[in-house]
Amino acid sequence: MSGQTKPVLHGYFRSSCSWRVRIAFALKGIEYDQVPVNLIKDGGQQLSEQFKSLNPMQQVPAVEIDGVTLSQSLAVIQYVDETRPGPRLLPTDPKKRAQVRMISDMIASGIQPLQNLHVIQKIGAEKVPWAQYFINRGFQALEPVLKQTAGVYCVGDEISMADVCLVPQVYNAERFKVDMDQYPTIKRVNEGLLELEAFSTTHPSCQPDTPADLRS
Repeated sequence: MSGQTKPVLHGYFRSSCSWRVRIAFALKGIEYDQVPVNLIKDGGQQLSEQFKSLNPMQQVPAVEIDGVTLSQSLAVIQYVDETRPGPRLLPTDPKKRAQVRMISDMIASGIQPLQNLHVIQKIGAEKVPWAQYFINRGFQALEPVLKQTAGVYCVGDEISMADVCLVPQVYNAERFKVDMDQYPTIKRVNEGLLELEAFSTTHPSCQPDTPADLRS
């Protein structure tokens, strides 16, 4: 694949879905270009006709790779896992692979969409309690699942797509002041992952489009 054009990630520094893709690319050692899409500026650059042609859902990320454009983070992650060398993000064991997909879907379908920017903007003044409620509701289900599946990471001792989903979701939880001490397994796994380069270098605090006041 070395002769291929580098993938292009259209994303936003604080988008958890964009961060998932950055983590997956880092884990796989994939070089890529970033095109910032500011979800706040100009009324939301994702709502432009130009971006709509890339992703009709008008959400980030959109990834141009191998001559196709993919617009859902889990689809991107699974595609690069199937087409690129490097550590497997989906285990070969069918039961573990199903557990990874289950945890990923719990986060990507059951928790994150209820506190993403578009939803929060519609909620208005009640956005913080709204986000806290749905994150806590999701984590109350995720914690006992991880108690069953986790080793060092979400499923056993190998990094997987589940971990790629977990870290950005915990970041969102902390932004909305969720008490993570309620979820010791989630907290332990997340802290271990953040020590790894693929997670720390892709963090929202150090992206090309991170505002100066949020940089670290």
